[in-house]
Amino acid sequence: MSTATRDLAGLTARIAEIAPGLRVETGPGATGPYAYDASNYRVLPRAVAFPRTADDVVAVLRACREAGVPVTARGGGTSMAGNAVGLGVVLDFSRYMNRILDIDEEARTARVEAGVVLDALRGATALHGLDFGPDPSSHSRCTLGGMIGNDACGNRSVRDGRTSGHVEALEIVTADGVRAVADRSGLRAAEPGDAEAVRRVARLESDLRRLVEDNLALIRTELGRIPRQVSGFQLQHLLPENGFDMARALVGTEGTCAVVTAATVRLVATAQASALLTLGYEDVVEAAEDVPEILRWSPSAVEGMDEAIVATMRARRGPDSVTGLPEGRAWLYVELEGDDQAVVHARAAELLDALKARGRMTGGRVVETPAERRSLWRVREDGAGLAARLVDGGESWPGWEDAAVAPENLAAYLRDFRKLLASHQLTGVLYGHFGAGCVHVRIDFDPATEAGRTVMRRFLTEAAALVVEHGGTLSGEHGDGRARSELLEVMYSHRMIGLFAAFKRIFDPDGLLNPGVIVDPAPLDADLALRELPLLDTTFGFPHDEDGFAGAVRRCVGVGRCRSDAGGVMCPSYRATGEENDSTRGRARMLQEMVRGEAVQDGWRSTEVKDALDLCLSCKACSSDCPVGVDMATYKAEFLHQHYKGRLRPRSHYSLGWLPRTSALAGYAARPVNALLRGPLGKLLARLGGVTTKRRIPAFASRRALRKTLRAAKAVEAAKAVLFVDSFTRAFRPEIAGAASRVLADAGVPCTPQDGLCCGLTWVSTGQLNIARKIMTRTVDALDNGDDRPIIVAEPSCAAALKRDVPELLGTEAARRVADRVHTFTGALTDLADQDWSPPPLPENVVLQTHCHEYATFKGRRPADLLRRLGVRGVDEAEGCCGLAGNFGFEAEHYDTSIAVAELALKPRIDHLDGRPVVADGFSCATQIDHLADGRDIRALHLAELLDPAADHTGETP
Repeated sequence: MSTATRDLAGLTARIAEIAPGLRVETGPGATGPYAYDASNYRVLPRAVAFPRTADDVVAVLRACREAGVPVTARGGGTSMAGNAVGLGVVLDFSRYMNRILDIDEEARTARVEAGVVLDALRGATALHGLDFGPDPSSHSRCTLGGMIGNDACGNRSVRDGRTSGHVEALEIVTADGVRAVADRSGLRAAEPGDAEAVRRVARLESDLRRLVEDNLALIRTELGRIPRQVSGFQLQHLLPENGFDMARALVGTEGTCAVVTAATVRLVATAQASALLTLGYEDVVEAAEDVPEILRWSPSAVEGMDEAIVATMRARRGPDSVTGLPEGRAWLYVELEGDDQAVVHARAAELLDALKARGRMTGGRVVETPAERRSLWRVREDGAGLAARLVDGGESWPGWEDAAVAPENLAAYLRDFRKLLASHQLTGVLYGHFGAGCVHVRIDFDPATEAGRTVMRRFLTEAAALVVEHGGTLSGEHGDGRARSELLEVMYSHRMIGLFAAFKRIFDPDGLLNPGVIVDPAPLDADLALRELPLLDTTFGFPHDEDGFAGAVRRCVGVGRCRSDAGGVMCPSYRATGEENDSTRGRARMLQEMVRGEAVQDGWRSTEVKDALDLCLSCKACSSDCPVGVDMATYKAEFLHQHYKGRLRPRSHYSLGWLPRTSALAGYAARPVNALLRGPLGKLLARLGGVTTKRRIPAFASRRALRKTLRAAKAVEAAKAVLFVDSFTRAFRPEIAGAASRVLADAGVPCTPQDGLCCGLTWVSTGQLNIARKIMTRTVDALDNGDDRPIIVAEPSCAAALKRDVPELLGTEAARRVADRVHTFTGALTDLADQDWSPPPLPENVVLQTHCHEYATFKGRRPADLLRRLGVRGVDEAEGCCGLAGNFGFEAEHYDTSIAVAELALKPRIDHLDGRPVVADGFSCATQIDHLADGRDIRALHLAELLDPAADHTGETP
């Protein structure tokens, strides 16, 4: 056993002794995901602890102080500056210390633990007509503790300023393990009856007061000059004229002085009315020139972005994902708020006229609908991720993503900044809080090579001098972290740098709290995550990633949208378990560790990586919802292929992966096979096949039923399309093919059925890629026969496989030609149906479960939109995965997770249908619904059955 291993074992044993039951994880499978945040850095911690109480935090800090081990506090892990990674013990507050302790409506305050996600707080306070003002774009996953650590702002910082302006008190644990409260007038022990704690905290406050008294002039002249001056420590709050506000002084210290466990924050009233303007400009400098005029109108938000972000959003999620922007190559969002909607709307129109008169805009409009507003705000909020991997495949990185100047200096600063970029032959994608003078920019640095790192260092040093020349600050809300702490000496005098160090020493004399940040900084180019790596030999081609598999998994830059509890579908397993390792980000980071080959040394054979991927449902939602387009389903398929190459596989890979073949055989004797599977022998066979016995195996359809359906489905007139009869429709519900054929014929798209082919999906999802390629090749050969008619697929997962997996796995022109012809049933009715087609009478309201693969792959062709267009007034969509996800929910070890995912959105709707029909095109979704119905008379309808002109529309087809 190595010395490091013995030391780590001793530390964890000591923590367990002080805090029995505290969860502490070690080993690369646990620490790998925590080596990263959303920055350029990688620092592998020795352990990760998951405290449940402040006493747990005390135990960790005391044990680490005894052992001389550093501690880094972490919330959502979305830091772009590298202030949420550390080489000792990482404290993850988001897992358990995420409770809202109190909301005082009368006082307009809330008391929350450090791991509370901002959106959770906002959702709770909204019930009282209140809100927490600062709203970073990461609001769906950032924690209050992280916001306090960075002094975060957000999109409405013009109105609400920084987090520090909303903090009333902080509950902290000092470096030596003492609990204290920092409030607006000083520091006190959290437990007045603990005489030793009272003495130590009093000494701490006395030392701090003396430090401030000795440096009054220095603090008054160098700190608090502009609204977004976040860099360094905010010691101006300790000045006598500011009442020795210890709470606000600790905001923005990035976990370097104390560990925050809870906070009391001030709330603001929710706006009663608002209006959003979108303004177009030729470039971001022209947009910045109009900011001072806009600020005269007292907006709540003034946000800017350039064309690269919009182009990437449209490429990734479809052209309809961004609507409502006027002509231009850069845009401003301007939000006005007030008490009366008519008054606010009138002010918006007046502002628009005033800006038109200035002559800089290329266009502008007031956004009218809530849906359009949500769509536009999402583009801005996903800016960091969208800018990271652009539509042309180029990569960009943070490092200089948070500089700020006074708003009146913004245009001049941006003009000079773009010249600086050009002088280094660099390109930046700009967006940010223009109304507060804070500009986020991702730059196409090359941090993987020595030459690229040299350019990066030189540029950052010159950029620091430039922003200081314009009276600005290195950091406006993200903190200095590892990215900019070294550059503080460019911004501040040597005396101020020394004052920062003295302030930290009073709190943390041993330098164990988040070392390398702000004080005694690590070099800005130390511990960079990116480096040159060899190309891996893979079966998938990864055509959109220059470095193949390594480049694909590198798409994850840590912005953490996959850790959101709502909005979109990603990531169902994280939403069910709450574990970082079960998020798309956590898995991507483990794959990055595998490719790197340091902490994870056994490559494709890694059990740690296999375990991280285990609960991935292969739903593909991340390929659409993730701003950088991570496709974990494909990465998992490749990993499983390589991991089990030449080895015995899990039993379910054979029983479920080969389902298209076995189901075809079962169709010849469907009745006896179904009877056998319903009996005791069926349970035995399920166990032998690794399949859960808690589900009923779906009944196989007979070949006779299939032949009957296919004969009836043949077009009586010249077929305009091919109806691809997939393996699931063929094996389990051939009636869907008949209904689809009738609906399409009624809509003016008569089809000819194509049977006997398979998309290969089940072999892909189980990582049997050599077999999948053979199946796909046969299918492509049959379909690419000179016929250019559309291929319509009733089963969404099979349509997605033909559309995306087939061309990416085969990489042939023939495969791409076939993929270009593929439509889902929804897509066919959207794009191919006669303009004057109208369906039979439809119900007023339905519950809808959209298949994840359809959601992810066929952008802008959603069943919900079609149903509304066809006249269904109420479409209650279960937002999220159904939980079955093909083979996943049938595998014995995944059953519980499958049901936990279903309970997030689908099951509550099934339990409260109130007579509404359920629509679910996916076979997996329909099967899960049947299971959740638990004997109730509930059956999911395929959209084709709902629209079938031959149906009686009571839920049954003839």
